[in-house]
Amino acid sequence: MSKLIQWEQQIGRRLQLRDLFVFFTVVEYGSMARAAATLGVSTPSISEVIAGLEHALGVRLLDRSPKGVVTTAYGDALLARGRAAFDELRQGIRDIEFIADPRAGEVRIGCPESIAAGLLVPVLERLSKDYPRVRFHVEQVRTPTVEFPELHERKVDLVLARLVKLPAQGVINDELNAEVLFDDPFSLVVGEKSKWARRRNVGLADLVDEPWVMTPLDALGGAFVAEAFRTSGLKPPNLVISTFSIHLRNNLVGSGQFITALPASVLRVNGKRHSLKELPIQLPGQQSPVAIVTLRNRTLGPAVQLFIQCAREVAKSMAGVPKARKG
Repeated sequence: MSKLIQWEQQIGRRLQLRDLFVFFTVVEYGSMARAAATLGVSTPSISEVIAGLEHALGVRLLDRSPKGVVTTAYGDALLARGRAAFDELRQGIRDIEFIADPRAGEVRIGCPESIAAGLLVPVLERLSKDYPRVRFHVEQVRTPTVEFPELHERKVDLVLARLVKLPAQGVINDELNAEVLFDDPFSLVVGEKSKWARRRNVGLADLVDEPWVMTPLDALGGAFVAEAFRTSGLKPPNLVISTFSIHLRNNLVGSGQFITALPASVLRVNGKRHSLKELPIQLPGQQSPVAIVTLRNRTLGPAVQLFIQCAREVAKSMAGVPKARKG
């Protein structure tokens, strides 16, 4: 009971949400001066808030230096738990807004370009038409990965991710869940103006010295292509332009000069618009599951649930959900 009394009298009454927000802002910008400029207040007032927090908690939260500030172990603990508390509060406000207006809300999505240009486009088109007052915020993330810092920092509600392998029973690790929507294999693609688009019989050996534009050969799509050439006893393709940009690849390949590898979902959404054509060459032994990744034990608001349901429906039209590997 004494600890509860100490919390109420010494900490709980003096720990304000505004002060925590100031602390988060200082950590984000690594400087009290930059945090002050962002919040539109003076630097001394920021220093006073941080000093008050440290006095209330009885520990040093930040180490100061002429170059800025960094969190101590105590600061890291407050940052992690404080973010979770703020996130739950934000989710509560969003739930209230949704109850007041079931056709409104907010969804924050992390998504790499290779999925944004495929699955995400029809999902957003459908939802923005059916729920015009829902607001969507899309943040570019890099996948495949098992880290997902944007989720841990609660900058996004979910991540549409391309996984390296299928998750076991929908779980990536102790902190992350993953619901596989469909397998999105890569296809070899040329423009309709390309000489290869008019050839009935095309093999990998024909394409070795042709100009390619695609991801680096150690990235997921590039690795599939490199492995296909290697297993066929061929040297790597002539990678003239290395880029992760789907937009750039679509335009360059559409001109008829280049060859690339694109996820099937991207080809389906963008093929007609950019005059793209799939070559009749299958890349062997590849699996490219697209999944919705979320934090375990995190409450997802109604608008986010609407997004997930719509993503499931769109995914069904793109491909079948792959079966998990045994063992």
